Amino acid sequence: MSSRLIDRVRGVQQRQRGVGPSADSAEFERIKRSLHNEILEGLDFEQIGSTPRDELAARMRETLAVEIEARQLPLNRMERERLVDEILDEILGLGPLEPLLKDPTISDILINGPERIWVERNGLLNRCDVRFQDNRHLMQVIERIVSAVGRRIDETSPMVDARLADGSRFNAIIPPLALDGPTVSIRKFGTKAITAESLINFGAVPRQVMEVLRGCVRSKLNTIISGGTGSGKTTMLNVLSSFIPDGERIITIEDSAELQMQQSHVVRLETRPPNLEGKGEVNQRDLVKNTLRMRPDRIILGEIRGSEAIDMLQAMNTGHEGSLATVHSNSTRDALARFETMIGMGMPNLSDKNIREMIARALDVVIQLDRLSDGSRRLLAVTEVTGMEGGVITTQDIFVFEQRGVDDDGKVRGVFRATGIRPRFAKRLERNGILLPPDLFRFEQEV
Repeated sequence: MSSRLIDRVRGVQQRQRGVGPSADSAEFERIKRSLHNEILEGLDFEQIGSTPRDELAARMRETLAVEIEARQLPLNRMERERLVDEILDEILGLGPLEPLLKDPTISDILINGPERIWVERNGLLNRCDVRFQDNRHLMQVIERIVSAVGRRIDETSPMVDARLADGSRFNAIIPPLALDGPTVSIRKFGTKAITAESLINFGAVPRQVMEVLRGCVRSKLNTIISGGTGSGKTTMLNVLSSFIPDGERIITIEDSAELQMQQSHVVRLETRPPNLEGKGEVNQRDLVKNTLRMRPDRIILGEIRGSEAIDMLQAMNTGHEGSLATVHSNSTRDALARFETMIGMGMPNLSDKNIREMIARALDVVIQLDRLSDGSRRLLAVTEVTGMEGGVITTQDIFVFEQRGVDDDGKVRGVFRATGIRPRFAKRLERNGILLPPDLFRFEQEV
């Protein structure tokens, strides 16, 4: 090895200790790539699939030790371990994505090309120093993910939705649609389920409000969870579904299975995209129709975004009480307006009044969530749907969150309060043995 290359490698060591110039940071990547290629040439890929990762790692450490010694590379133990881990990630995993996927503090990974990677921690986006070698390297990782779920991505099919092995949602869009290179969005699937107590401790929902929501679910009120992207709708859906008694038959319908049901009698359904010939698609509406023939006690729909709203509301109106679903919208009133739009698109011959009557008869409670400027997620309103009046759906807010300002640390401050209105569904809760104290609808709690 030339003295020039040894000097560069020593420069890598110095930079990792916080010493020396940073201009030659690519040298470590060159060394890794060279060793990576040599190891790949000597691997028997038929045996890799049946070899445990720990055993394979031990073999690679031995091989790397020999290679490093033969090349006289001045790498310390930490650098050797890093080489092994990164080469293992390239061969068995998802390359540079592996450490991000293993980091429990990261909730979203956003890749805008090989060198621009952002992650979300605690609701806030930050750029990270992880990068891919080039567009080709990023495409290799995307194709590895896509092929594992029987899908494809190329110029004729440049968009794909998939699910990783841990349940995380994966979306990719590539050129020619993505002008700056392959773009990837990953919504990570939490390994630890968030409970009602967790949301209370986070300050997302007051305990008093959570107890009312628990009573609504146990009393089989049809409930919609509304909010924007990343506002915590699926988390809230998971929490509310945990209140369903264990003896009921629950059927869940999702595009990407994320719900973590705790009951024993659960049937999980997932939509299917078209195959390579554009056939075989099974959408949410197909699954909702089939679910009605499966004797469900509860139907939980991951997200309502189209004509499946018709069948879901009809199910709510024909004996399938206690159903839960989420919808994208900015307020509880907007959520009802979105239902009108979705039903109108699926049933254009139905009058506006009839559509609103269907919604008013089916829905009981709408919960609004939002992600605030400091990254925190909070419940903004619990609204009761009370019926129709003059051709308009009538509602009343039971609990609301009022933002009062932002403190010196950038944290949003405000107050959860009851509006003073005792909901009509209180009588239904009482019939199910759930008594709501009178002072519940007069409380205030600062956060």
